[in-house]
Amino acid sequence: MKALTCFFCTTLFLFAFTLGTFAQVPDTSKTNSSNVQDTTIIASDTTKNQFKETSGTDTVVMKSEGGLETMVTIVANDSAWNEVSKNILHLYNGAKVKYEEFELSADYIRLDRNTNQLFASGITDHNGKYVGRPVVIFPGDTPKSVDSLVYDYKSKEGNTYGIMTEQDGAYIQAKIVRKNLYDELSLRTGMYSTCNLPFPHTHFGIQFTKGLLAGNHIIVGPAYLVVENIPIKFAAIPFGFFPRQNKRASGFLFPSFGEDATRGLAMRDLGWYLAFNDYWDSEIRGSVYSNGAWESSVRTNYLVNYKYSGGFNIRYASTPTGVEGTPTFRNNRDFNVTWNHTQRQEANPGTSFSASVNFGTGTYFQNTGFNQMNSIEDITRNNMSSSISYGRVFADGKVNFTSSMSHRQEMSSGRVDLELPTFSLNVSTFNPFDSKNRVGEQKWYQRITVGYSLQGRNSISTGDSVLFKKEALSNFTNGFQHNIPVSLNLNVLKYFQFNTSVNYTERWYLQTIRKSLVNEVNGFSELRDTVQGFQRAYDYSMTSGLSTKIYGMYPKMGKIEAIRHVITPSVNLNYRPDFSDPRYGFYRDFINQNGLEERYSIFENGIYGGPQAGRSMGIGFSVDNNIEAKIRTENDTTGKGFRKIKILQGLTFSGNYNFMADSLKLSIINFSGRTSLFKEKINVNFNGSLDPYALDGNGVRVNRFAIQEGSLARLTNFGLSFDYSLNPKANKSRNNNIDSLRSQMPNLTQDQANALARVSTDPNAFVDFNIPWNLNGSFSMNYSKSFDQTVRRVRNNVTATVNLNGDFNVTPNWKVQFNTGYDFRQQALSLTRFSIYRDLHCWDMSVGWTPFGQYKSYNITIRAKASVLQDLKLTKRESHYVY
Repeated sequence: MKALTCFFCTTLFLFAFTLGTFAQVPDTSKTNSSNVQDTTIIASDTTKNQFKETSGTDTVVMKSEGGLETMVTIVANDSAWNEVSKNILHLYNGAKVKYEEFELSADYIRLDRNTNQLFASGITDHNGKYVGRPVVIFPGDTPKSVDSLVYDYKSKEGNTYGIMTEQDGAYIQAKIVRKNLYDELSLRTGMYSTCNLPFPHTHFGIQFTKGLLAGNHIIVGPAYLVVENIPIKFAAIPFGFFPRQNKRASGFLFPSFGEDATRGLAMRDLGWYLAFNDYWDSEIRGSVYSNGAWESSVRTNYLVNYKYSGGFNIRYASTPTGVEGTPTFRNNRDFNVTWNHTQRQEANPGTSFSASVNFGTGTYFQNTGFNQMNSIEDITRNNMSSSISYGRVFADGKVNFTSSMSHRQEMSSGRVDLELPTFSLNVSTFNPFDSKNRVGEQKWYQRITVGYSLQGRNSISTGDSVLFKKEALSNFTNGFQHNIPVSLNLNVLKYFQFNTSVNYTERWYLQTIRKSLVNEVNGFSELRDTVQGFQRAYDYSMTSGLSTKIYGMYPKMGKIEAIRHVITPSVNLNYRPDFSDPRYGFYRDFINQNGLEERYSIFENGIYGGPQAGRSMGIGFSVDNNIEAKIRTENDTTGKGFRKIKILQGLTFSGNYNFMADSLKLSIINFSGRTSLFKEKINVNFNGSLDPYALDGNGVRVNRFAIQEGSLARLTNFGLSFDYSLNPKANKSRNNNIDSLRSQMPNLTQDQANALARVSTDPNAFVDFNIPWNLNGSFSMNYSKSFDQTVRRVRNNVTATVNLNGDFNVTPNWKVQFNTGYDFRQQALSLTRFSIYRDLHCWDMSVGWTPFGQYKSYNITIRAKASVLQDLKLTKRESHYVY
């Protein structure tokens, strides 16, 4: 009811002021005229009528009681008829009366001097429709539309009939509004609804028979709910008193109902909305189930325009499992916390802060299942992660500092990885030998670039059951890493790009390790000690290489005008010393429990690793391929219509050959590529690895090439995935719809702007009734080889899954949406979900059904729709999206 605010008072007050001033106008009107563009004021008045004959546009100079002059503009697109004998002025078709910044327009306005009454209304056109309703515009306010109005400017009283206005996305309608001398408004047969239609065909509203609006409160008589035009009078209140607040109001959140296969009948998301101020609000929700399970949540959103925005959600669930009174019975208690924060770049130039937090018990989504608060992605994911980051730019953008705290949690194993914190300091590359006053092109040595970066980490990896215990603090590992790259790039022999670089890396640690043997009863065992103290580890490497591009054109074939093949080969020579040499002190020797001498790094398991053992000098190589075809379009007679088809993109082979290795000098050859089919409706990606060496009888790689056994190389793994959309115009259609609405609504409220932003950034969160159908799918397959020690042979492993989702309109207001998939290895369907949506214009209804599996359930939801979604004809998929 907060929207029943000052617009009633303002409307009738300005009517009174305007019409009261009309009574003082000295003017004369004589005859009826039509289609006159302009008239002038007649000096004498012999008819005692204060209004002149006018048609088109007329301006009248008026004096108030204080002697100040103002202008009143009277406009009638059709005609203005002054009925002299009755002292009545009639204005027709697009009539307007403008006084200062106040404006009244209607297709018919009548001023009766004898009864001191102003009457404004619409007219009935040739189709029998009531058009041209009176519209009142006040300074700094939105237009107010009414069916008709009558006002007595002598007694300053009048009635407004059929008024309707929008306030914060809701709509107020009243059949009769009357103003008294105390600036109080009396309402009769009023309705507060979310529907913007003059006669709502479907709505959920509050209807009251009588009401009184004073300066700071509202008093209503009997009030009751109305659903689908069905009055629910048994839920009526006989009397109500409401304070009038110029802000968002708190209120009740209606629940949804359904059934869960494991928790029983459900009443979900019952709650209360708390509107604290214009900057933040909250909603408290709860769900209860017939078997004793329950859930609760607190969701808070905040927004400071042009500075930052965000929100957090804290959820807790209690889920009993097993049979009560038996040893298998237990009560699972789970929680989940999310927090998102975004800072506007212009709020603090050079500084950034953002947060994306998601942590909790690993079984939360498993025990709470699929509902309006949990998406399919939530219950199928195997990990949760969080990140809070801060950044600052110094020295005119040349120095960049970033820091973050992050967490990653595997739900199946309960393992938690924490980074508390991580930071980096990066200095942009610069040319130390270049001169600011240089004239002409750079010399070769002036092209040398140098950079610098510093990273620091403090991390722990442990189980979630011991994470918050005291002993976990001693398991943190930390370290720092400095990196200085020096590089040079030159063009050589016109067609080649030469690059060479030297990379120096230094690591600082506060702990190192030592290994030794301990004599025990049953023999010797290995002991690993951690030694506290500062230690530095450094290494360096050098690389030089050449790369070029080779263009090939294939001859014309039928409709194929040309095929272009671009090959990008590159080769580099790399060298790294052996940092396990005793002179560096990074490695030590000890006799292991088998009596063999073993060399180990004192920086083993260091957070940034340590210098590698063994000298390396080799040749790295890679070949990248892109193939495109130009095809003549059909039905083109000019010979100039062509379209390009991408045959292969990024088909790359890469590897390395180490001259210094004593065996297995050639590395595994990796390859990857992508392409698109059927006019880019299907995107295909593939990757794999080729091993050039053969295996012995124990499945161990030996120094013998596979080609010697009859095959070029062994395919050790191969991955293939593709996704497709049979209606790729669906997203384009939605974006055009959003852009069109944004252009039609230039003065969007903040809530409407936020809703449009939400739709634009996450279109999958909404059901679009403007798109009649859509079908998307994806397929992924992975093939790998592994040696089975049991049967002593190579075993092939293949996994393949297919996922399918889409929707279609049964009627313009009914849509069916589905998600499903199939795992070929498990030979089982993945999570399958059907949803039915009904567009109720200002409300929407959804029925969700999971027919089988662990999350078997159904749910029925009815909720209000934001006004901008009514115009977009969109429906929210989930209940927790807030505007």
